[in-house]
Amino acid sequence: MLTFVAGLFGLVIGSFLNVVIHRVPLGESVAWPGSKCPKCGASISPFDNVPVLSYLVLRGKCRNCGVRIPVRYPLVEAATGALLALAAYRFGLSFELAVAVVLVVALVSLAMTDLEHRLLPNAIVGPAAACGLVLSVVARPEWWWVYPASALAAAGGLFAIALFYPGGMGMGDVKMAGMLGCFLGPYAFLAVFLGALAGATVSGVLMAAGRIGRRTHIPFGTFMSLGGLAALFIGPWMWSGYLGLF
Repeated sequence: MLTFVAGLFGLVIGSFLNVVIHRVPLGESVAWPGSKCPKCGASISPFDNVPVLSYLVLRGKCRNCGVRIPVRYPLVEAATGALLALAAYRFGLSFELAVAVVLVVALVSLAMTDLEHRLLPNAIVGPAAACGLVLSVVARPEWWWVYPASALAAAGGLFAIALFYPGGMGMGDVKMAGMLGCFLGPYAFLAVFLGALAGATVSGVLMAAGRIGRRTHIPFGTFMSLGGLAALFIGPWMWSGYLGLF
């Protein structure tokens, strides 16, 4: 039942995240005005704002003007629902679940914002980091010093890279790495490594296919988000498996 409720809650949160992804990079309020079509400006009724289902019923078009609705909207809703259901199944009713919920919401927002706008907004990273640090310390008070230390170390590592390679690493990535430390502790380094590995792999494939050049900027925050999700759900198992090789 907890998993089912978390999944439904995730669908609703995913609908709100679409507003965040669209408005925050533009400096607009996420609370007012209500949802509207970006093309014709028509307000979206509650019946047309049901996560995933409304997109299917409307066949991906605005009811008023017929403009195409980006497929990102149902994908974000479905992904958030699935991830929160997985978090409920993985962590149960606990403080760890609260940590996971906030981290999933932050990572989905940052992944899509960086993918669409090449931006990791402070308005998302800052509050998420503060909330994650508090929840993580409450969940594991014996590790009260580990989380801030991990945040500083992860951010410091990427900051050093940004100094030597400013074209390939931005300050948004540095701040996001610190945010991951607030949630994941030392597993933040695993998240950054997995993100870098995924980014390098995808970039290599796209360059081989002639889709991008060597100087093309890739949304590292998107790949770091994927690494963060992997570290959240299977990080301890991956680390144990790695140590088992020795």
